[in-house]
Amino acid sequence: MDSKSTILDREVRVINIGIERFSEDLKQANVPVIQMDWRPPAGGERRLIELLDSLYEDSAPDPGQ
Repeated sequence: MDSKSTILDREVRVINIGIERFSEDLKQANVPVIQMDWRPPAGGERRLIELLDSLYEDSAPDPGQ
């Protein structure tokens, strides 16, 4: 690549995490896109996330062993 080229001179490839409509629009524009089906843990409910975190911490191996 010469010193004057930019990232915009290359083919755009996308990994979309979240709203599927974005990937649909990109596909219609012939942009290579992978749609990831991601959602916040526990539906984003803070109390449930805290409970899940505490379960994980209780079950994780002790790094000092």
